[in-house]
Amino acid sequence: MSIGSKFEDLKKNQEKIPYPSAQRRIDLLISLRKGLQEQAILFANAISNDFSHRSREETLAIEVFFTLRTINFCIKNTKKWMKKRKRKISWLFRSAYAYLLPQPLGVVGIMVPWNFPLYLALVPAAYAISAGNRIMIKVSELTPNTGKALIHLIKSAKLEDYIHVVDGDIETAKIFTNLPFGHLLFTGSTQVGKKVMEAASRNLTPVTLELGGKSPAIVSKTVSSAYFNRLFMGKLLNAGQTCVAPDYLFIPEGWEEKIEQTFRAFMNKHYPQLENNSDYTAIVSESHKKRLQKLIEDAQQKGARVICFGDHNLKGQKLPVYLVFNVHQDMLIMQQEVFGPIFPIMSYQSFNQVIQYINSHPCPLSLYYFGQNKEEKEQLLLKTLSGGFIVNNTIMQTGIDDLPFGGVGASGMGTYHGREGFDVFSKLKSVFVQRRIALLSYLYPPYGKLLTFFLKKIGKINFKSNL
Repeated sequence: MSIGSKFEDLKKNQEKIPYPSAQRRIDLLISLRKGLQEQAILFANAISNDFSHRSREETLAIEVFFTLRTINFCIKNTKKWMKKRKRKISWLFRSAYAYLLPQPLGVVGIMVPWNFPLYLALVPAAYAISAGNRIMIKVSELTPNTGKALIHLIKSAKLEDYIHVVDGDIETAKIFTNLPFGHLLFTGSTQVGKKVMEAASRNLTPVTLELGGKSPAIVSKTVSSAYFNRLFMGKLLNAGQTCVAPDYLFIPEGWEEKIEQTFRAFMNKHYPQLENNSDYTAIVSESHKKRLQKLIEDAQQKGARVICFGDHNLKGQKLPVYLVFNVHQDMLIMQQEVFGPIFPIMSYQSFNQVIQYINSHPCPLSLYYFGQNKEEKEQLLLKTLSGGFIVNNTIMQTGIDDLPFGGVGASGMGTYHGREGFDVFSKLKSVFVQRRIALLSYLYPPYGKLLTFFLKKIGKINFKSNL
């Protein structure tokens, strides 16, 4: 069956039940939860095969566990989110009332990247189900095993009338983006996000774009040494292949040796060796690995000091971890999102220098501050613009159920998670109900003294000409 035909099937099914009951939505979420719980190991193995290696425990902890948390969150809150939302009205409309009714959009599309192929498929799907929609999911061509596991999950959970999973290459993705969805959520690069938005505009399909960019981390002189593990772990989770990973690091001038030693201690404790380390994730493909190697080569040729942790010639698709000092804007590593286990490091003399640098570049998805200085924290919070602002930790913001997640500018548009995740897949329909008495009906034509009196007294309008 073609993608277009499946879309039409889902659309027809939605038209039969345009406003599913709360219990029906909850039952679907329960089926999805049960299926994922039973097939968790299947997904861990599938994702590891797609990456050539990723720790089973890392997948279960980061993808399966937090997906299940989201599903539970939606089960708990669906009835509340579905309720009419009363709105206040002026005395002018006395005897009337107004409210918002969250209504399903129909068939919604979800485009999933390769880096977290389970979490980024089923978390938005859970919100879309909670909102009463049918769903089409386009998985990445780089994660075919995960795609097959998702298809198996949907079939075994008897959700085929509600969710359809599409696999395939770029040409398939182009067909997918041209479908007239009620809403399209895309997670991926800024470059591809622009193309998705352009395709969606042909049908005036509203989009949520969860993009990436270069998210900075700033270390203050007031930082506690206990916080460094959180910073470095945020960089190396999934071998840096995370849209919210700290992309580059600002440190106080003169701290280079301290950071190098602290990072070395972290590596010795958590990743003492890389090649046979089952906890260290591989790079998803050979082409992605070559791109990262090119970033290192370019930085070295342009004067960077590169420190390698691990063997330069690791077998397979694993890549060593790199600290890169003395970086500048002419290097590719400072022009592209790194998306790998490479940490460019810049030094600063004043905090204003940090703010000016951040503001002279596209808005990041996340901005991380490590320190105890309230003035520095307030300056970063109020004088920079980013999707999220995180203090003394990394990545954890994505796991907070009730905290909306999304970028701004080049790092994305729109948010989901929390009630906003329900709302993004809903039409908040404005409803106005007038009862028997309508005061403004006394102001209908023919216009005369009563309307003039009303406009003078209530509107404070001056009827005398000043010309």
